[in-house]
Amino acid sequence: MKLFINDIPIFFAENSKAKVGVYDNILDYHKTVLKTSLLLDNVFVKNASSDQIDNLLKIMSSNKLKSLNSITFSVKEYEEAIKIVKKKFSIVKAAGGVVQRGDETLMIYRLKKWDLPKGKLDKKEKMKQAAIREVEEECNIKVELGPKICNTWHTYTRNGKRVLKKTGWYEMSCLDDSKMKPQESENIEIVQWMNKKDLQKALAKSYRSVRHVFQELNKKAQSIS
Repeated sequence: MKLFINDIPIFFAENSKAKVGVYDNILDYHKTVLKTSLLLDNVFVKNASSDQIDNLLKIMSSNKLKSLNSITFSVKEYEEAIKIVKKKFSIVKAAGGVVQRGDETLMIYRLKKWDLPKGKLDKKEKMKQAAIREVEEECNIKVELGPKICNTWHTYTRNGKRVLKKTGWYEMSCLDDSKMKPQESENIEIVQWMNKKDLQKALAKSYRSVRHVFQELNKKAQSIS
């Protein structure tokens, strides 16, 4: 599970599988009083309990830690830790897609960031159905669904409730873009096809979670070739 809070990636790893040599700052919850001043660059937290993880997630949600690049929690039991963390949030599901037309990729510009089209599932809606609907609504195009790429997770607070949003991402191909336009009601200003060079420039002005989707897409392409 890769979680994003304020666009900062958070990883979880079992104690036996965690590699501590690749981090800039290593903290041990049993020995260290946690302070935001210690959250610098790429942080590794040893022996983290579920309550301690939850406490740090709250700190990260309420503080923009500009000096923090990533954080990895080392836990005794991975699956159990993930379950406990999820229970502390209301789960919201969403879906979106990476739409391609030949060598071009479709991006949207929303809230001063380049992004991918996506949106929340309607009641009783399946992930795949929502992915197609949201992409078609936000861009006013027709698409064909392809393989799943990955899931991303990020948190936010709404009406005093802590929300954990799971987004399923899919490969898509464009069937018809003759009436393509941005859905202004969703704060989308631009819908644009991009070649590889333009896409790289756009991703530099996007979210880490969006770059993660493209990283996973590229991994899949490399494994096939």
